[in-house]
Amino acid sequence: MARITTQEELRRVIAEPRPATRAKILDALDEQSIDFLKRCPFALVSTASADGTIEVSPKGDEPGFIRIEDPRTLLIPERVGNNLAFGLSNIIATGKIGIIALVPATGETLRISGTAEIHDDADLVASLSSLGKPALLATRVRIQHCYFHCARSIVRAKLWNPEAWPAPGRISFGRIIAPRIGESETVAAQIDANVEGAYTTRLWQNT
Repeated sequence: MARITTQEELRRVIAEPRPATRAKILDALDEQSIDFLKRCPFALVSTASADGTIEVSPKGDEPGFIRIEDPRTLLIPERVGNNLAFGLSNIIATGKIGIIALVPATGETLRISGTAEIHDDADLVASLSSLGKPALLATRVRIQHCYFHCARSIVRAKLWNPEAWPAPGRISFGRIIAPRIGESETVAAQIDANVEGAYTTRLWQNT
């Protein structure tokens, strides 16, 4: 057997979870998950398109940027980005969403699955302002299930251990984009300079 194609084959390798493991899956935020989100500055947000394509988008902001409306409802502000809007388009198409929220130096992660919708109500996006700039949009998430994932993957990766980190690196978007649009290394350097500006002087700009 090489390719696993049935649940029975899968469970021959991966045992069924213990009842206690299933018991951690909740249908709403509890006290610990509420506290976790209040400290969370970064999350990975997954969505699905109508044809089943999955997108995962990083979202980072001030701690607590994922606002808790109530134990079953969240708000995620949309900030300036690359304008591809794959995730937002997927929400319009299918309304499905998944979130992994992380807190630095904490091994456990918070996993949330549910449905989502997009709003541009002026008062709502203003209430999600940061540094005086309103959110571009607000994604309202209705929680179907949520639970804490244990820390083993984070521990194995040594993710929060600075001594295990590789040397800092930087991706050149210019080297990717310039050849595909028929431009020179000079233009590649200009693209990289523009990206650097987006990381510094234009980090919070909505235009």
